[in-house]
Amino acid sequence: MGGRKVFYTEIAYVWGLVLLAFGTALMERADFGMSMVVAPAYLVYLKISKFAGWFTFGMAEYCFQAILLVLMSVLLRRFKSMYLFSFCTAVLYGVVLDFCIWIVGYIPGGGLGFRFVFYVIGLLLCSFGVAMFFHTYIAPEAYELFVKEISVQLDKDVAVVKTVYDCCSCGIAVILSFAFFGFGHFEGVKLGTIVCALINGGLIGRISHSFEKHFEFCDALPLKKWFSS
Repeated sequence: MGGRKVFYTEIAYVWGLVLLAFGTALMERADFGMSMVVAPAYLVYLKISKFAGWFTFGMAEYCFQAILLVLMSVLLRRFKSMYLFSFCTAVLYGVVLDFCIWIVGYIPGGGLGFRFVFYVIGLLLCSFGVAMFFHTYIAPEAYELFVKEISVQLDKDVAVVKTVYDCCSCGIAVILSFAFFGFGHFEGVKLGTIVCALINGGLIGRISHSFEKHFEFCDALPLKKWFSS
């Protein structure tokens, strides 16, 4: 293994789930704009929760991801059982996200400086979380699975596909913001969203390469066949 330490892919899945959820919760608290990946779902949450208080950000996430999985199946003209596992991950992520938002709500600090720190840490945690998902056989969220499947289909670098996907998602979020809240008011999509769209793909690529340089990702359990079909 060339001196690299063993990192089990199952642990990468758990870390990816937790880091991504906590990072997203911090970015929501910062209010500088959500990650362009979750911004569309966040806008749906803001709109629906106005008249359905029980509807949470986490619920909006797995509903939106279900639509994305259907779209991916149509574009690729195939359906894999791992797509169903991906939806299970989306539901689990939604539950963890709602819990993290509740926890983050108790963190003191609401000034501009604190918000900036929340944003930066949240962005980094989300990037680490996505990079972890790219190194596990367990079906990740629909967002990451979409990027992985398309990059394989087109034989393109995953960081490049991720950047293109992020920019498209950002555009969809802008359209939804205008449609839901009018042209004179931005919600969910702000300067932080644009910054994230421009640097997130490259940042995830660098983190992934660093992981591969220092760790050998191995499976601890013989379950890969269940997630590869």
